[in-house]
Amino acid sequence: MVKGKINSIQSMGTLDGPGVRCVVFMQGCNLRCAYCHNPDTWYKDEDISYETPKDLVERVLRFRAYWGKKGGITISGGEPLLQAEFVAEVFRLCHEEGVNTCLDTSGSVWNADVEKVLEHTDLCMLDYKMTNEEDYQKYIGCSIEKPEFFMDRLVERGIKTWVRYVVCPTVNDTAESVAKVRKFAERNPLNEKIELLPFHNLCQSKYDNLGLEFPFGKLPLPTPEKMAELRKVLE
Repeated sequence: MVKGKINSIQSMGTLDGPGVRCVVFMQGCNLRCAYCHNPDTWYKDEDISYETPKDLVERVLRFRAYWGKKGGITISGGEPLLQAEFVAEVFRLCHEEGVNTCLDTSGSVWNADVEKVLEHTDLCMLDYKMTNEEDYQKYIGCSIEKPEFFMDRLVERGIKTWVRYVVCPTVNDTAESVAKVRKFAERNPLNEKIELLPFHNLCQSKYDNLGLEFPFGKLPLPTPEKMAELRKVLE
């Protein structure tokens, strides 16, 4: 039986999908986003507990009473699709129990196991981290073609999406960039939402504790006025 390496579980999350959700953060990431707020999830060889899909689903179901009609499970990371075989089985078992499933991913991984994950995915929160190839390579660590390919696969399967974009001042906070995010989201007729998320530096202490440099540690924070201006681009 496949086992998954899990960093942490948030029993009642309200920011990672519709309704109240149990959010599972998987361990390990193939990217090194300059604004990453969870550097503790990067390395797969960390001393983190393993669980079987059955054990995890049994834990998740304990919180079912709090979900209401819209809630369910969200699997995030790190990059959850590095453990796609495990996630696919968790989602399959969740669907057997009538539980709504949400995948939070960078869209940077594709293989046969990922296809199995999508067979049991109700919603995908897909990151569009930058809006050009140069910035993707410089600040993220992969090609912009990865999430664009992934979005097209979601469209083929009729999977709903929320597109997420972290607004980083002086890097990707122009109206032109946000217009490109909107165009990306419009690739999917079933896209329900575009989330513009303000960059924050609350994770600085995590980097300090791990002895790592926070690449965007000196970046200014976006103002409420700037965020409001950019959200108007989406209207």
